[in-house]
Amino acid sequence: MPQQDNLSGSNSTGIDPSVFFLTGIPGLEDLHLWISIPFCSVFTVALLGNCTLLYVIKREPSLHKPMFYFLTMLAVIDLVLSTTTMPKILSIFWFNSREISFNACLVQMFFLHSFSIMQSAVLLAMAFDRYVAICNPLRYTTILTNSVIAKIGLAALARAVLLVIPLPFLLRKLPYCGSHVISHCYCEHMAVVNLACANTRFNNLYGIIVALFIVGLDLMFISLSYVNILRAVLSLASKKEQLKAFSTCGSHLCAILVVYTPVVLSSIIHRFGHQVTPHVHILMANFYLLFPPMMNPIVYSVKTKQIRARVLLLVRGKSS
Repeated sequence: MPQQDNLSGSNSTGIDPSVFFLTGIPGLEDLHLWISIPFCSVFTVALLGNCTLLYVIKREPSLHKPMFYFLTMLAVIDLVLSTTTMPKILSIFWFNSREISFNACLVQMFFLHSFSIMQSAVLLAMAFDRYVAICNPLRYTTILTNSVIAKIGLAALARAVLLVIPLPFLLRKLPYCGSHVISHCYCEHMAVVNLACANTRFNNLYGIIVALFIVGLDLMFISLSYVNILRAVLSLASKKEQLKAFSTCGSHLCAILVVYTPVVLSSIIHRFGHQVTPHVHILMANFYLLFPPMMNPIVYSVKTKQIRARVLLLVRGKSS
């Protein structure tokens, strides 16, 4: 019998396929080696930036405060998101290593979606931190104790796991009797659902509800926090006090824009950009996954005086 083409992904009767194939960036296969250069650069910056941030916060006692504990959580999440996807993406670009086992695909998808949900929760927690710091400064240390911060972190983890854990089990129940080729650089829920040869209405509905629930609810509470912060800041007497209060929120606002802007842009292009070529969709999907882990440590190093000072001391110490 003639051997079937791997990328046709046969296994025509298998409910649980042994393997999927990632396509990288469709239409730009000849440029994969060149595309890998910015991808690898972004990944390196993300790793170095977030590891440096964690090192500085751990070593500097003056940074052992609620805001920096939340920043530590954000850095860990960014590292997990980067390391979950980028090694496989680079192996596709460098070695054309497209094959991924079904179980590995589900694991990658679980970490990708759960830590993305945790990222949103931590940004919400940081908005709450700024709200308490500006609107209730005298009670700040009594409200945001280490115990409360730990509970917030555990609640963010529990919410993410509970919302994402059904996805792998739902995908396991679907038959994959057609192509096993995923038109993406990594295993994303809807990309895998699209390969199933069965009614996937429930999977589609569940994915949409979770996305709307997370982004909609978290953004609503973040917005409410900043409405109250704005009211409190504008009630301050002097311009100097107002600017000082606003400056404490600057890095967090930048982090919100860095995380949510690519997500919103990608969603708009996906929903309404029917004439947009597939490789643009894939590049945008990679952009919103890779851009925040690279930018968050840069934003906080530039915008936060305590971190900037410690990073500069670290750099000078290394160079001397």
